[in-house]
Amino acid sequence: MPYTPGNAKNGAKLFKTRCAQCHTLEEGGPNKVGPNLHGLFGRKTGQVEGFKYTEANKKAGITWSDDTLFDYLENPKKFIKGTSMAFAGFKKEKERNDVIAHLKESC
Repeated sequence: MPYTPGNAKNGAKLFKTRCAQCHTLEEGGPNKVGPNLHGLFGRKTGQVEGFKYTEANKKAGITWSDDTLFDYLENPKKFIKGTSMAFAGFKKEKERNDVIAHLKESC
């Protein structure tokens, strides 16, 4: 099932509790355990300057869009085999839609 517009306010809450410990969103923000996500949409995997990606992420060649992110966030390790992202994923479609809506507003 593809991305459908979600609730960005709910997505902000989810991001704060499940993503912000590893990722920042603001332009010029630091990389943490995970890369800064500003400018995510339209960027290829493994491209944030100064972040140490796995070879799997560098070579995946996926361009981040609403739909690729929707699929990735369900199970990152299944979507990019060999990724170091420890997050198990958002199993509920609504949560993925909400987080993506927040990212679209914030990135």
